[in-house]
Amino acid sequence: MIAYLEGKLLAKEEDRILLLVNHIGYEILLPAVVMESLKTYTAGDPLSLHIYYHQTERQPKPVLIGFNSEIEKEFFQYFISVEAIGPMKAVKALNIPVSAIAAAIESGDVETLKNMKSIGTRTAQKIIATLAGKMSRFALIQEGKSKEKLPAKNFGDQVLEVLVSQLGHKASDAKLMISEALKRNPGISSPEALFDEIYRAYKP
Repeated sequence: MIAYLEGKLLAKEEDRILLLVNHIGYEILLPAVVMESLKTYTAGDPLSLHIYYHQTERQPKPVLIGFNSEIEKEFFQYFISVEAIGPMKAVKALNIPVSAIAAAIESGDVETLKNMKSIGTRTAQKIIATLAGKMSRFALIQEGKSKEKLPAKNFGDQVLEVLVSQLGHKASDAKLMISEALKRNPGISSPEALFDEIYRAYKP
């Protein structure tokens, strides 16, 4: 199974690219948010993508779907677990930033989810019902940027902002959640890991 590819951009179309890897060209479907991050790329530019490999009895021809990071790919795998959203529909639906989708799911924001292509009210409600409580750390994804380790204060502030402004927690409660998480696990070195530790304490 193909999980990662690194090579040179050979061609770009509306919803897919051709990536040249060791003299082999791979056709890779890209969600709109991923394609947008490659708008300045031209033929010959080096490119690496994390790959979701899709092949089933109903879809015998293998389909490769590309993402800029492993965490974007992980979000996609959660997203396609929603009833009636398969990989091909999900590729078309992801036309707004993953972080915005994740925040909307956690806050129950149906209207934002309806901005996604082919997602109506009923499907948006299914998405929230299936994924609420699992999306907080995805709200920190910075589309088109590589992840970097941040000093504890910086990523703590980043998590605080998301907890308060996007997820609706009181500032005092959010600060306590962050403080307790860092006490339980002083080795936390990224906002995603901090979110995981915060919400691990709230799992039943």
